[in-house]
Amino acid sequence: MWPSIALLAFVTLQRLVELPLAHANTKRLLAAGGQEVGAGHYPLIVAVHAAWLLTLWWLAPGRPIDIPFLLLFLLIEAGRVWVLRTLGPRWTTRIIIVPGEQLVASGPYRFVRHPNYLVVIGEIAVLPLVFGLWDIAIIFSLLNGAALAVRIRAENEALGF
Repeated sequence: MWPSIALLAFVTLQRLVELPLAHANTKRLLAAGGQEVGAGHYPLIVAVHAAWLLTLWWLAPGRPIDIPFLLLFLLIEAGRVWVLRTLGPRWTTRIIIVPGEQLVASGPYRFVRHPNYLVVIGEIAVLPLVFGLWDIAIIFSLLNGAALAVRIRAENEALGF
């Protein structure tokens, strides 16, 4: 039971540490003249992520851990760190457009337009698989896909893509 709880605690703590960072970055970007785009869908993003994590806390403790999927999840988490370090003070959980700012074109952004969303897709799909919860991986991947379709469309429009 303890390995599954430790992994869930790690992911939960990660999210709880990131939220104040995202909030501080959002405030700073808005103070610099940034404008939030797509705020109407933000509660959907929060709901999907919160429900995913709560569902895992409900179903995963005590389940065996699949080591290959755990290693894949840890690789995805390395991607998360790469994205966060690349964006630095520009990283936020919201879409904030600051007029005149150049898009980040370094780190993983050299290769794909939305690497953070690839990380999120991977996390939501793979963490349930670590615990053998295929149905949860499928359900939340579909919900996340729907939420990201709305979000990416809003972000691309705001960025002029």
